[in-house]
Amino acid sequence: MIKEVIVVEGKMDIVAVSRAVEADFIITDGFHLRPKTLDAIEAAYKKRGIIILTDPDPAGERIRKYLAKRFKNAKHAFIPIEEATAEGDIGVEQASPAAILAALSKVRTSSIEPSNIFSSADMVKNDLTGSDFASKRRAKLGEILGLGAANAKTFLKRLNNYSVTREEFEEALKTI
Repeated sequence: MIKEVIVVEGKMDIVAVSRAVEADFIITDGFHLRPKTLDAIEAAYKKRGIIILTDPDPAGERIRKYLAKRFKNAKHAFIPIEEATAEGDIGVEQASPAAILAALSKVRTSSIEPSNIFSSADMVKNDLTGSDFASKRRAKLGEILGLGAANAKTFLKRLNNYSVTREEFEEALKTI
């Protein structure tokens, strides 16, 4: 049983995640974050902690960003977009139990004080921006580091905000 409460977007996400782990859940109902839902998330956050596990699509990222601002020490789990896609649909509910377990095993907490370990120069030097295959490299690196896929600017922010060390970064680069 996972100690934290997992925050997901919908009922089918609960079905999918429950195939992988035993946990308690709160449903955001998409971006319809009602006051009652936010109160429940806040209570869980204060009592047990929360893990935000939203879809790897623009709507899911918008929900994640909103919740992350409100709940600064929330944990984050990211399922790679390739592993959350089936029949043209993207979402947690499309992910296999193995993909969900992998995402939950790489949970990250956003730092209140972001580091400045990584810079735009790191992104360019490692072909994470400015090349034809940069988005694929970021997606693979994001999968390994548990940061999810993102555009270059967001990926750099995640590297610095989710306490990725230089050593973790270098090791992950060796595998892609």
